[in-house]
Amino acid sequence: MNYLADELNFLLDGTVAGRLLSPLGRRLYFPKGIIAQSAEAKQGAHTANATIGMAYHQGKPLTLSVINEQMPQLKPEEAVVYAPTAGIPEARKAWKDRILRHNPSLGAEQMSLPVVVPGLTAGISYMADLFLGEGTPMLLSSPCWDNYELIFQERRGAELREIPFFDVAGGLDMGAFKHALARAAKTGTVRIILNFPNNPSGYCPTVSEADALLAGIGEIAEEGADVLVLCDDAYFGLFYEAACMKESLFSRLAQAHERILAVKIDGPTKEDYVWGFRMGFITFGSLGLQERHYEGLVKKLMGAIRSSVSCSNTPAQYLMLKTLQDERTSAEKERYHTLLQRRYQGVKQFLHEHPAHPHLRPLPFNAGYFMSFRCTGIRAEALRQELLAKHGIGTISFGETYLRVAFSSIDEEQIPEVYQLIYDTARDMGSGT
Repeated sequence: MNYLADELNFLLDGTVAGRLLSPLGRRLYFPKGIIAQSAEAKQGAHTANATIGMAYHQGKPLTLSVINEQMPQLKPEEAVVYAPTAGIPEARKAWKDRILRHNPSLGAEQMSLPVVVPGLTAGISYMADLFLGEGTPMLLSSPCWDNYELIFQERRGAELREIPFFDVAGGLDMGAFKHALARAAKTGTVRIILNFPNNPSGYCPTVSEADALLAGIGEIAEEGADVLVLCDDAYFGLFYEAACMKESLFSRLAQAHERILAVKIDGPTKEDYVWGFRMGFITFGSLGLQERHYEGLVKKLMGAIRSSVSCSNTPAQYLMLKTLQDERTSAEKERYHTLLQRRYQGVKQFLHEHPAHPHLRPLPFNAGYFMSFRCTGIRAEALRQELLAKHGIGTISFGETYLRVAFSSIDEEQIPEVYQLIYDTARDMGSGT
């Protein structure tokens, strides 16, 4: 094993992070090669910096005219220069400040400096690299985002253990969660991903549900299990009901117990309506970690980034930073949130006026971009195809059971018509017409 990996492992050994590392995670390190040496040169190469593979003229990077014309507000250094592996320092600091603003119960010393990754999907995949090995049990909800299976099972060989998401009363199935946690804890380690608001259901736990879930995780840590909790916060902030838990569970988990390692995976993708930026952040938090441990974990993560994409998109980082600094952003985001909430309310109104359907049962939803139907007596995939072929309505099927509808992309005035067509099509399919 590389001596740099050995040094990081020695630093992390004895902590929850060190005990949770996968074989690949233990092998990862950030090399003292081109990137590290270039960073050193950036600080001290006053005469000439001949380290990095970029082309400069009189101290400025060479750029094509079309790039300058299409991004006139960005300097060449902000548009075409390689970003540091962990991200532009100002962007990382600004995102940490934002996390603290939106999660007031969290302290700055209880979390690492966020690391920039090329999208939330990449962030989840990097966490799988660090903490999942062949056959490692991984807990996740059912239903869940379909990409989890590809990331955890197909890429890393983990053993997926699904937890029923809802109980018969229409809330989180706390009994199922506690049973799954207790079963996994018998091995001494627990790894779970929590996606709130959930994709595909669009459900966010209430404050009381979040309290119960956090208590369950705390109990198994207190009994001696090491717990990794990945908080997939892709849709954070898109809450539509007063009862929703408004802070990320990361804020409580990061200060809950020294045997709990919480990882916040978030970014501006959904929160700031910049889907194509492919930009996310990874933030670590644990009561058992100190600054030097966070630095070691970050270097492990930097090794995963360096060995895959090398660094994330530079213009996206600077544009995100400028949106955080612009005085118009807050009012615009509030306006967009109101627009989405009105669509959410339009769907709720339709469902209220159509309380029963022989083949479609809406799953609970109160946040995010989506809601989903559980299909009975008909196949979700067949319904998806029928809606697309006959009515030009695009939806997503999750297996043969769930049909996801993204009300985020349906204009408010279209909602009654679209949902009526979904209901009518499902009814016709069930009756054989």
